[in-house]
Amino acid sequence: MYLFKILLSRLEHNSMALSRTDISDGLITELGNLGQLVRSLSPAELDTPSRCAGWTAGDVARHAIGGMADVTAGRLDGLGSPEVTAREVAERAGHSASQLADECAAVATAAAGLLSIFDDTAWEGPAGGGYDGTLGRGVEALWYDTWLHGNDIRDAIGQPSVTGDGMRAALSHVEFELRKLDCAAQVPALDDPNALAFILAATGRADGTTFGANAPIDIYAA
Repeated sequence: MYLFKILLSRLEHNSMALSRTDISDGLITELGNLGQLVRSLSPAELDTPSRCAGWTAGDVARHAIGGMADVTAGRLDGLGSPEVTAREVAERAGHSASQLADECAAVATAAAGLLSIFDDTAWEGPAGGGYDGTLGRGVEALWYDTWLHGNDIRDAIGQPSVTGDGMRAALSHVEFELRKLDCAAQVPALDDPNALAFILAATGRADGTTFGANAPIDIYAA
């Protein structure tokens, strides 16, 4: 725990745990992965219930892609709220896997264009849209969210989770959010066998009590 506190102290003096290049490239790659996954889904798989309460695998895809579409279009107000999330899903109701995947490819292209125009000052500045963090942290959150929802879809259709670089973004994002909650839970390293289980617990997808946190470990519980 002592070493963990040292790490947090160092991170408090660094505006980003992952580099700008890591995050920018990671988001675009993850959107490509999501698009390929969604394109492979059958109509029955799109309609399969997911671990996100009340959502099918298709709904998860509609939200993940719709959220990125909102970001690239500059529609940031209320992003992540239940109302906006419901709108993202409703706007894509009935869309086929191919339609969703095509939109995912389009928003990936738009996101790459936006990322290319941000300079270092903008990257370290406020994210906008009410997000409590820098623009860089906001882009990291988008990478994490895309990776996590891709695994929500895989879980629904019986595929194993994909870890890789996306889990780096997830651990960094979860650590950042837990610090806001003054939670002392020790965030595992990327190569820790419990890393994925920790992320699932910290995002309300699994029981977090086994991690010994002395504050809510679910970053969405507040």
